[in-house]
Amino acid sequence: MRLTRPRLALTGAVAVLALAGCGSGGGGNDGDGRSGAPVTATGSLEHLAAEAKCEPDMQTDADTIRQAICKTGKEKYILATFATDRGQREWIDTAKDYGGLYLVGRKWVAVGHENVLEDLRGRLGGDVEEGIDHSGGGHGGGAHASGPAGEKTSGHTGHGG
Repeated sequence: MRLTRPRLALTGAVAVLALAGCGSGGGGNDGDGRSGAPVTATGSLEHLAAEAKCEPDMQTDADTIRQAICKTGKEKYILATFATDRGQREWIDTAKDYGGLYLVGRKWVAVGHENVLEDLRGRLGGDVEEGIDHSGGGHGGGAHASGPAGEKTSGHTGHGG
């Protein structure tokens, strides 16, 4: 299997999700009726990080994707920018298979806990999208067999479902 840069970057995002947990544990955020979110920010990863008040720790700096880890207090999240809308959508569609929450703007995504993304949404705008929730039934709380690049993922231990 050929590894592409977006898939390698996705591996990093999946690792953060594994550290942070598998999903929100609650309902979706999109229909909360909140109208106070700002106009969705655009720009480079550095510009978005400055808007989010984050000192980005660069993890991937490629032509198609730039990805950094940011911290808000004790919480970590991923901030990624994409060269194309299509590349962003393909990354999100693949990442959603691993659960979690995604704050999505034009050619950028933030991945983290619900409370962190709500704070970021207040600064950056965007829409919250939710990945597939694997916490109930199906896999019994064990690890996924492998991630998109074939490596083992630590997954969902600790969920009560």
